[in-house]
Amino acid sequence: MPEALHLKIAIADYGHTTAIKQGHIPIQGVTPEFVQIEPIIAAFRRMVRDVEFDICELAPMTYLIAKAYGAPFTALPIFVMRRFHHGGLLCRDDAAISKPRDLEGKKVGVRAYSVTTGVWTRGILANEYGVDNNKITWVVDDEEHVTQMPLPKNVVHAPQGMSLVKLMESGEIQAGFNARAGIGREGAPKAGWEDKQRAAEPSYHELFANATELEEEWYRRTGIYPVHGLIVIKDALLARHPWLAQSVYAAFLQAKNEYVERLKAGHVTTANDRKYAGFMPLLGDPLPYGVAQNRASIECMIDYTHQQGMIPRRFGIEETFINL
Repeated sequence: MPEALHLKIAIADYGHTTAIKQGHIPIQGVTPEFVQIEPIIAAFRRMVRDVEFDICELAPMTYLIAKAYGAPFTALPIFVMRRFHHGGLLCRDDAAISKPRDLEGKKVGVRAYSVTTGVWTRGILANEYGVDNNKITWVVDDEEHVTQMPLPKNVVHAPQGMSLVKLMESGEIQAGFNARAGIGREGAPKAGWEDKQRAAEPSYHELFANATELEEEWYRRTGIYPVHGLIVIKDALLARHPWLAQSVYAAFLQAKNEYVERLKAGHVTTANDRKYAGFMPLLGDPLPYGVAQNRASIECMIDYTHQQGMIPRRFGIEETFINL
């Protein structure tokens, strides 16, 4: 192995990455400099705009969009955050929304058009329930990470000084995303609308009251387990050091496997632990890495991003992921 590379790395703190960040599991050939960024979403923006880090966690749709606009980094099939997306779309009780197609003609709030939760949910609505997303007005209150991406005509910005929370409360928008929807099963807590306590009036309901059942049926039928976070490495490093991708992958895989074994042994303390432990009866491994194990999920992720006009063509997996 050549002299160790000093690499700047930005990843969030997860049960399955802690051993790497604390140095208990080394990345062979690398001397890491872990940059602590909270929330990790701030690192996404810095990476896609300034390529600030050598190795970085990214939201998957942000990655695909950045790649479409020439971003000089490539993803490893290390998926550090996962969850399903039938749950978490809240609707005002007085908005006459009882089924997915009732969203057509309504205004729905989402932080940004390309935010991962929005892309997965819109894809499910369109492909599973026949919803025409072009007939929904998507109201956003933040800018896109990748500024080059043009927004569809049915995406509008919230009025200056008005949050999605206030717009939902006032009825200016009729539905919107719960910021931490799907954090857990088996009684794990869920935060309210954008992490704020929901007021007694107006009252909201989930679009799908039986979201967990629908998610499980969808997974069993399709094999799709939505990706929420992945790891990218600068292309220049990959070109100069062909061993680097395998070295990084091996360390993350070992850390994840040890974490899953702890969950199996009953070491469940955090909300994320409860979420992934709750997924194990359905999935087995709640954090599968590798292209082969995730092919259906990756294909769907690319499909949904392309269908929604965020990338100009449908990428092949080999263009976007190192095959590990």
